[in-house]
Order: sequence, then structure tokens, then C-alpha cells
Amino acid sequence: MRLLPSALILAAAASAADNKRPSLKHAVYKNPKVSVNARVADLLSRMTIEEKASQLLQGDIRNWMNETTGALNQTGLEWSTRDRGNSFYVGVPVPNEWLSEHIKAAQDYIQEDTYLGIPAFVQTEGIHGFLAHNATIFNSPIAHGCSWNPALVQEMAVIIAKEARAIGVNQLFAPVADLARELRHGRVEETYGEDGFLAGEFAHAYVKGAQSAGVSAMVKHFAAFGVTEQGLNTGPAHGGERELRTTFLPAYRRAIIDGGVFSIMTAYHSYDGIPAVSDPHLLTDILRDEWEYKYFTMTDAGASDRLCKDFKMCASDPIDKDAIVQYILPAGGDVEMGGGSYSFEQIPALVSSRKIKEDVVDTAVARVLRAKFELGLFETPFPGLPATEANKVIHAPEHVALAQKLDEESIVLLENHNNLLPLRKDASIAVIGPMAYGFMNYGDYVIVNSSTRGVTPLDGIKAIGRGKVTYAKGCERWSTSEDGFDEAIAAAEAADVAVVVVGTWSRDQNELWQGHNATTGELVDVNNLDLVGAQEPLVRAIVATGKPTVVVFSSGKPVTAPWISGNAAALIQQFYPSEQGGAALASVLFGDVNPSGKLTVSFPHSVGDLPVYYDHWNSGRGPSPNAGVSYENGTLIFGRQYVLGDPRPLYEFGYGQSYSTFVYRGVAVDKQEVRERDTVTVSVTVKNTSERDGKEVVQVYVKDLVASVVVPNIQLKGFEKVFLKAGESKRVSIKVKMQDLGVWNSRMKYVVEPGDFMLIVGASSNDFKGNVTITLK
Repeated sequence: MRLLPSALILAAAASAADNKRPSLKHAVYKNPKVSVNARVADLLSRMTIEEKASQLLQGDIRNWMNETTGALNQTGLEWSTRDRGNSFYVGVPVPNEWLSEHIKAAQDYIQEDTYLGIPAFVQTEGIHGFLAHNATIFNSPIAHGCSWNPALVQEMAVIIAKEARAIGVNQLFAPVADLARELRHGRVEETYGEDGFLAGEFAHAYVKGAQSAGVSAMVKHFAAFGVTEQGLNTGPAHGGERELRTTFLPAYRRAIIDGGVFSIMTAYHSYDGIPAVSDPHLLTDILRDEWEYKYFTMTDAGASDRLCKDFKMCASDPIDKDAIVQYILPAGGDVEMGGGSYSFEQIPALVSSRKIKEDVVDTAVARVLRAKFELGLFETPFPGLPATEANKVIHAPEHVALAQKLDEESIVLLENHNNLLPLRKDASIAVIGPMAYGFMNYGDYVIVNSSTRGVTPLDGIKAIGRGKVTYAKGCERWSTSEDGFDEAIAAAEAADVAVVVVGTWSRDQNELWQGHNATTGELVDVNNLDLVGAQEPLVRAIVATGKPTVVVFSSGKPVTAPWISGNAAALIQQFYPSEQGGAALASVLFGDVNPSGKLTVSFPHSVGDLPVYYDHWNSGRGPSPNAGVSYENGTLIFGRQYVLGDPRPLYEFGYGQSYSTFVYRGVAVDKQEVRERDTVTVSVTVKNTSERDGKEVVQVYVKDLVASVVVPNIQLKGFEKVFLKAGESKRVSIKVKMQDLGVWNSRMKYVVEPGDFMLIVGASSNDFKGNVTITLK
């Protein structure tokens, strides 16, 4: 597109101004052989305050790319590069070739036509796949956790990064290190589960995988997001510093510090009355002073405006931009994402008026530059491939194969009454339910129209089964109408077995923000975990036929349906699947794959039982509460905890059945008297006593028998997924660092206290196989 005359004048003026600045021929920052510290210092010394502010603001590819025609607006490119040079967002549903072309145009312009040539971060979503057309779609993170196989998630992250890098993207808004401890929250599907140790292992694996492929990860949402009041997405979170440090921060630290992540996204909420975007204790005292984090943080979209609009800490009509900068920047927040008022554009004026010190700005800019240097952006601003080559990388067959493998390992067998599963391949099967066919039931963060591609449960069953396969929807997922029941009942009565697929649903990125109905996703929170509409009545109607009924929960969070657990012949949990979800499910149903998934989030009997996470603090629910029962026939048995209910989970953290059986024996440790710096090796022999090969997840929990403050009753501190052939035994060893068993004492100091610790080996958080007590001297 031709430059407008005014644009030509501006460009000429800028060029003239740059010609008066010193030559960069021998600039230290351009030399990749010198230290990053020296490069950062040199570049920072050459920057104007306007250039510094630009490095603290996110742009958007739509500033210069026409979404309808793909045309390039040179004026918009120059403006965005000058004023919002930190990064630009590209999660836009247009042809990948357009994205690649405009990414390259921007990076080329920066290198060739700007004085300093500071390349931009190119950003998009990536929690379970690169957000672009035809990119490989993996199952959702809540499913990843249920695989208990971080190595597979590291492989997945490498693939997501490769696909992103192929068109020039160099930064992914992933992984999520939040915990699923408030199940009404709509974004449970984006987490790895309720436990900080396990979430940390998976988030760490993602970071290592993505960054090994040359793409920056961005850990989110820092910190303690997802446990907000009433489960509402951006509501306040209540808790003290001890809970913050004990429960929530370990997962973030594992990903951020041990993983070496180049960026962090802060959260929308407030914790104990302090907004996460401007919390100096969190962003400076802990993140920088204690953890010594060297790179940058970025606000979530529009989160900076919330200081005025929602938290009422400044005027909101109009937005007090000066106040927002003064809250966030000195607190340790570095970069402002788009979606709000772009308050960081006020930085030059605030420095000029001495309301913000320039060294505060310099600190933030230095963190950004360090990340860009260490990621190698100055040497390779545009890593994209020609379209023909990029198309060979995106959705490559080996990527799709890994998506199916991860999906298979994530499926959890909850019930298998009378060993109905696996099914005979020659059985006649009635596939029923609104999630069984017609659309792919993906979680959020998938590109527009993704639900139209992928392997549905019906597709998968038809591909493997040799018997007659019929289909009846039965009901719509969003309706109470039972008009389709008769067809579904007839299909079940004519078959050997029925497979009914029900659950929750989310939407693709466009649909979600257009307000289409959904029961999970960002800003889609619930006050009930039951199946919506006619779904449970449909299951009951099919069970009433007397035909063996396998129920599959296709969902993004736990479903409360105790009746189904007790009355369906089998029950499977498949959290939002990959594009090969139906194939993975069919492989498990027919026994080609032995289920090995274990829950990483506890299932309550009812929403009123929340929270039900396993690691409740001492003095919480006991192992044998005086529980009451309300029976289907109307009989009431009154209890005390609860009067007509049970505070214990219906399915606990770590639970999952297999087609194999496993026996544990000989739990031991390599030392029983230890010091604070010691590492203890816990070992146990596990035997597959069945005639079928299988995988078992060996879990190690620690119980601090006497502590100076109240602590969680038990905590996961190690696990290993082990493959055992039929009849095979293996000695499994898992290391536990004593340094990880400390408490935040009454003075808020982290100490590993002398005393006894019970190391418990189990198949779940409630299925213990043996224990050993060690003594810390």
C-alpha cells in the first residue's frame, strides 16, 4: 500500500532525526559474542524515553493488517512499531500465510527502517495447541494433568512451539500454573489440576519444551488465580500469605525459576485486597528479591484498567492513566497488554514531570531486553518458513499422533462394574448423546470453526468396531427437551451395549466472546456442577432399558452425578479431547489401550461440598465423617457432616482404574534419619497381577506428623508412571528432597523443622499401599 503524504512526511522526519544520532556500526548490543548484561546496558543507554516506553506496550497485528483483505497499512505499522514496540498479538482467525507475511513485514521494517532495530515479541495463545488454522489441537491442560506424564507434555510443547515458529511466532501465552481448587470457576479446564506440586511439574515441562524450540513461554496467571470469590472469573481471592506460599506459589516457582521462563502474565484478581497487577510484595519482594527473577511480567488483556474500573483505586471516567502507571510500574509490573486504555503511553510525560523515576522505567525495559537477547530475537527476528515448508510443519502426522497418545494416557476409568470394559469389537453399539457426534467438544483457546474438524466419539467407535454401530443424539446439550429420547431408547434396545456421551461444553475464541451458550471457559462460571438440561435424564432413560450402558463424561471440569456412578455399567472421564479424541476414546473402550489416567482434581458429590481438594489443612474434614444420605426412593438418613451429604470426594485426587490389577509391597527408604539437605529415595515393588499389560501411577505423599503451624494433612511430593507387562514386577524409586518439606512458620520464615515425617506410597490420595516414617535431626 502506498504511503500517504502525511506518512511520508513523518517517515522523513523520523529518518532525519535518526541520522543525527550516533552510528551503531560498532554498537555493543549488536554483538552476540558479548555478555547479555553488556548488551542490555549498551542498548538501554542509547534509548530515548519514548523508545523505552514503547518497549513496555503491546501492539496488535491488526494495527497494520486488514483482516478482510490482508492488505498492509504502512502507516499503522510505523505507528505501532514506534509506540507499541514490545510485542504484537497475532491470535487472529485469518489465513496463516497472511499472518506470516505481516509478521515478517513488521520484523523487517524494525530491522531495516528503525534506528535501534529492537525486534518484537510475536504473541498468541498456546495452552493446548498453536492458535492458528489447521494447527494441531491437543486435549486441554486438565486432561494433561490426568496423564501424570510430564514428558509427553514437554513433547507437546515442543510441537506447539515448532508450529508457531514456522509462521514467525516467538512467544506463547502458556502454560497455566493456576490450581483447580474452585470448581465453579469457568477456567478449570486450563489448569493441570488442584495440586501445586503436580501443576508445577507440568508447567515446568511445558516451559522447557517450548523454549528448547526457540519460543518463549509465558507462565500465567501470577498468582493464585482461579480461586476467586463465588468462583467468578475476576472476583477477589481471600487468603493469607501462608496459604499463598504453601499452596499456590510452588507451582509458579517451579515453572518460572526452575523452568527459566522468559515472561510471566499477571492476573486479573486481587488477593487479600491487593490487585495482582500492582502487588509490590508479589512482584518485587517475592518474585525479584527472593526468587531473583530476571525477566519481565505483562498484564493480562485490559487488566490495568481494572485498577480504576473495578478495584476503585482511581478515577474511571475518564480512566486515570497516570494513577495506573504509578500503581503498576513501581510495584514491579513491566509491560501493559492491550485491551484497555494503554496507560503506559503516559510514561514519558510522567518521567518528564518527575512523577515516575526514569530508573524505574529502565529496570522494566532492561528485563524486556534481557528476554529478547537471551531468546535470540536480535539474531533471528523472523524464524518463519516459506508457506510450503510451514505447511509441512503445521499439523504434521507425528504431531497428530502425539495428540492421540497424550489423549489416550489422559482418559480416566472411573467405574467398570462387572468388568464390562473393554468392549468386544464385534458388539453392536448404540452411540448416544449430544457430545457424541456433530461437533468436536474442545475446550477454549481453539481457533474459529475448530469444532468442525476432528475425530468424534462416533467416528472413533466406527473406525475400530466391527459390529453394527448406530447413532442417536437423544437431546441437545443446551436444552431440557426430551423429544429425542424415543429414538435414543430404541437404538439402545436394538444394540448389545450403549455408549452415552454427555458433559459440559466450551466455545472457540470467536464464539466465546460473541456470547454463545457454554458451560465452561473464560467468563463462563457456574453455580452447579450437574449435567445441564436433559442430559442426566437421557442417561437414566438409557440405563432403564436394561442394556449395559457406558457413560462418557466429555467435560472441562468435574461433573456431579452420583446416580450415574452407581447405575451405569461403566463410567469414563475424558476431559476436553484432542482432535483425535474419538480415536483415543475408542482405543480405550475396545481395549487397544489400557486406561492409565488418574484424576488430578477431586470430584464432589454436590457443588455444596466444595472445596474437596485432597490436601485440606489439618483440622479439616476427617476420614470418617458422620455423613447423611438422601436416597432416590425418598428415604432420608440424617447425619451431622453433612446432615444429608458427605464432605468427602466422590472420586479423590489421584484416582483412576485400569483393566489391569496392581499389587504394591515392600515400601522402604534408603535412610530413616536425615538432615535438612538430604534427599530420601522412597522405593516400592509394584506387580501387575493381571493378564494385561498396563501402566500404573505410583504416588508418594508426605505427612508432617508434628508441625509448629497448621499444615496440609498430606501433600504429594513425587510420582512416577510405570509400564508393567502382564505378571511383571518392578522396583520403583522416587526421590523426595527434605528441603521441600518445610513450613512457613509463625514468623513467615521457611524452615524445615526437626521431627517425624510419614512417607506414604499410594495409588491415589485415599488408596495407600504402605508407609515409612523418617526422622529429621
